Amino acid sequence: MQPHPNSVLIDLRALVYNLTRLAAVVKSDAYGHGLVPISRTLEKNGVDALAVAHLDEALELRDAGIRGDIILLSDLGTRESCEYVVEKGLTPVIYSLDTAERLNQAGRRRRKRIDVYLKVDTGMGRLGICHKDVAGAFDRFSGFDHLALIGLTSHLSTADDPDSDFVHAQRRRFERIVSMGRARELGLRWNNISNSAGTAVHQNLHFDMVRCGIMLYGGLPHPDFKSPVPLKPVMHFRARVLQLRVLEDRTPVSYGRTHYTEGDRQVAVISSGYGNGIPRRLANRGVVLVEGKRVPIVGTIGMNLTLCDVTDIPHVRVGDEVVMLGSQGTA
Repeated sequence: MQPHPNSVLIDLRALVYNLTRLAAVVKSDAYGHGLVPISRTLEKNGVDALAVAHLDEALELRDAGIRGDIILLSDLGTRESCEYVVEKGLTPVIYSLDTAERLNQAGRRRRKRIDVYLKVDTGMGRLGICHKDVAGAFDRFSGFDHLALIGLTSHLSTADDPDSDFVHAQRRRFERIVSMGRARELGLRWNNISNSAGTAVHQNLHFDMVRCGIMLYGGLPHPDFKSPVPLKPVMHFRARVLQLRVLEDRTPVSYGRTHYTEGDRQVAVISSGYGNGIPRRLANRGVVLVEGKRVPIVGTIGMNLTLCDVTDIPHVRVGDEVVMLGSQGTA
């Protein structure tokens, strides 16, 4: 059979090259959602990597049976911690050449090559090698025979501002550094700078991988942030109505008499307070959901009790659910 004169070629390697990996940030107990169950769910659903802040979190995940890529965001200050990284197959972020030397020695002792990221400070002013000093760091890395530099990482200072010129300045610096490293054939496959806000707002900052934290759990980088994608809260905090009180006009409510009723009001006493994680600063300004409607918190929040004004909810009953965090009905 003669070959067809026209042909279409599919380069699967190019497809893989164009993929953007997702590193799910599960530090600090997965933002309070539960490190192990959250990580297991993410791994089961194909997340590319999990990112933790500290070594003990990474070890907990390995002990729980997590076998995928675990990125360690914190410094490795001791020889023992470097040994754990090699033994457990972790992928650390390096921002100190002294640490890189210790890790390289640990890899040599165990005859293993360790994948690492190098953190570059492009303008955050926190951890990392200053972007002006990266050439020297690259020179040092070429001498680490048991470290494989698989990517550069940096952090955005003003990612939640879509019009920030500083974001674009950081992007240009990072692009220059990535190009410099690739010209030296350092094998930089998974370069990343975008956090949650950067991922959502700045499409030209995705590079080879993005790191999502707060938005992964349905939260926002700050209260006024306008997410371009719909999010669902992962955590729901629900309480119950313990008692309903009808308070006369000008009745003081809770500690310190910070709130007085205006007219006769029906107030619900709720079964949670600051001892259950409700911030006291929400007193007289926060809202909760009752029967799918937003009702105001009134008075100072106690350790185990909160009060809210349910005058406009005619059918509320003792025992009804109150949503302190999350959704209820269409609200």
